[in-house]
Amino acid sequence: MHTIEVVLAMLVAVVASGYLVRILPFSLPLPLVQIALGAVIAGGFKRGHTLDPEMFFLLFLPPLLFLDGWRIPKQGLFRDKGVILELALGLVVFTVIGAGFFIHWMIPVMPLAVAFALAAIISPTDPVAVSAIAARVPVPKRLMHILEGESLLNDASGLVCFSFAVAAVMTGSFSLASASLTFLWVALAGLAIGFGVTLAVSTLQRWLWRGFGEEPGAAMLVNLLIPFAAYLLAEEFNASGILAAVAAGITMSYVELTGRISGSMRVQRAAVWSTVQFAFNGVIFVLLGEQLPGIVDRAVHSMGETGHHNPWWLLVYVLAINAGLVLLRLVWVSLSLRFSLFKARWRGEQETGMPWRVVVATSVAGVRGAITLAGVLTLPLALPGGAGFPARDLVIFLAAAVILFSLAGASLALPRLLRGLELPKDDSGRREEDLARKLSSKAALAAVEKARQTLLENQPTGNVSLYNEAASRVSLLYQQNLQKNQDPDADPEKVRRLQQAYRTLRAAGLNAEREELFRLTRRGLISEELSRKLIRNLDLLETRQRD
Repeated sequence: MHTIEVVLAMLVAVVASGYLVRILPFSLPLPLVQIALGAVIAGGFKRGHTLDPEMFFLLFLPPLLFLDGWRIPKQGLFRDKGVILELALGLVVFTVIGAGFFIHWMIPVMPLAVAFALAAIISPTDPVAVSAIAARVPVPKRLMHILEGESLLNDASGLVCFSFAVAAVMTGSFSLASASLTFLWVALAGLAIGFGVTLAVSTLQRWLWRGFGEEPGAAMLVNLLIPFAAYLLAEEFNASGILAAVAAGITMSYVELTGRISGSMRVQRAAVWSTVQFAFNGVIFVLLGEQLPGIVDRAVHSMGETGHHNPWWLLVYVLAINAGLVLLRLVWVSLSLRFSLFKARWRGEQETGMPWRVVVATSVAGVRGAITLAGVLTLPLALPGGAGFPARDLVIFLAAAVILFSLAGASLALPRLLRGLELPKDDSGRREEDLARKLSSKAALAAVEKARQTLLENQPTGNVSLYNEAASRVSLLYQQNLQKNQDPDADPEKVRRLQQAYRTLRAAGLNAEREELFRLTRRGLISEELSRKLIRNLDLLETRQRD
């Protein structure tokens, strides 16, 4: 029963955090509120839960990484693949070396291999934390795509560096050739397994649907289980389960493009995944908060190992490490930008400089999160000879503190860095939307006309006018989409106001319809089954209006 109580308490904390961020008179990012609630649960009510890192990895990370891979814009991911790979691979190695030597210099009693392990586990950024920060900070769209892509791919490189640093501590030896080969296997095999699992499951599911019909409940459950299957299979082959979950999500986005799933199932699935995302994101940060009191207590008791007995030195270490991480990231981003400009000049392309505030924002936005916490908690308790793992409690505390300070620092600094920043206008999204509406409406009109002609075959005269009237009503909806783009000289502001007025009036009508249906149901004039069906149709129309 204790485990069930803990799970329920964490879910209640997640729900409470969603309201607290709106009630509080000052703006705080949701993850920080959830961490604070977790700390209150563990410290104030003595209801903390001992975190099993392997269980944590398995239960929470696969579905969230799968969803991030599924929803990340692929056009932006492939367009900026060079920059993303430089950050996901090169920056991780650069951070491990630079931060590792810096931490060892600052805390000499921490062996160099242990310092490298700490630097490795705090090097990858976290997609969950990045998304949480972006929800409250106006991050430019392209920059956000780069940060998301980096955070999805740098987990494997960071965790591989971490595992080899820990192995060096345990065995006293390190092989660069072995580490390189292992990294290639971990990354490539993980990506291949994630791709294969999603493709195989989707193919089998489509075959079952063709033969036996579509079962929405079973299909939804299969969709939820895919990331776990990819993760576990990859771990079984000593590959990266994290990259397997990401690759499974990216593959699912392409499977989705086949259009072989009904619209109602897509609506249901989106609702389920949104709930899972909110709950799991929240639980991750509540769990982090629950670990904090114990981590801080053990770190304070281990201060004697560093030669400084004053606990305030812990704050000095944390601030110095965070500043070092931002500086290393700033150096790498600046060098990467210069290299990109050099390549552009060499190819004869026009140079487009990057505002310095965007460069600094990219450096500050390196937010750490759940993967750092779960990874550092896997540190062994003792060496093979029986001695305790060097500075284990201090390493865990510093990693947890980096998560907190990176979240808080990004939340405070990014709005100030990006406020009033004028970037080149990107009208590609609007142009793509106009093109999509125009061409899809033309295709719909052609299909309506073809269906009308089919219906009119061998029909009595009385049905002809009926079918023609129905076709005219349907065609009118699509003609409106075409007429929006007919006048190239139309005032964009006027068009925007017109669309806004249309949405407002349409929403008022939909709300009135719903209220009337509820009233009729309460009075028993229509059945609940019919009411649910009609209200669902109105909800779908309202969702379409918002999009």
